[in-house]
Amino acid sequence: MGTFKTIDEARRFFTGDRFATDNGMKIDELFDGGCVCSMELDERHANAYGGVMGGVIFTLGDFAFAVSSNNDYQPTVALNVSASFLSRPKGKRLTARSECVKSGRTTAVYEVTISDDTGRNVALFVCTGYKLEK
Repeated sequence: MGTFKTIDEARRFFTGDRFATDNGMKIDELFDGGCVCSMELDERHANAYGGVMGGVIFTLGDFAFAVSSNNDYQPTVALNVSASFLSRPKGKRLTARSECVKSGRTTAVYEVTISDDTGRNVALFVCTGYKLEK
């Protein structure tokens, strides 16, 4: 296990990530090099067209990156994020799976895939994190 000894310890720590948690995002799984986070969608997540606001999808990807990168090395902050929105979500739930693809001395790269509960891939993020000195 990484920084967090248990998933409950990670959940307690990330209650401080108020924007994500106030919008219903939660940690489902935590493992070395990655995590799975999810959220239920409701009317507060809608854009003017009735779809899911892009910022909601981005925040879920950023949250999954934060959980996995800070489990691997704490503190880590985002240095660069590239987001590709692939499809409009059709379901009622979004799931983000984050995995480390490269961890160096001062930076790490994570890939985050976001899908809905119909199996549709919604977005793909590539996140570069910077490991702050402890």
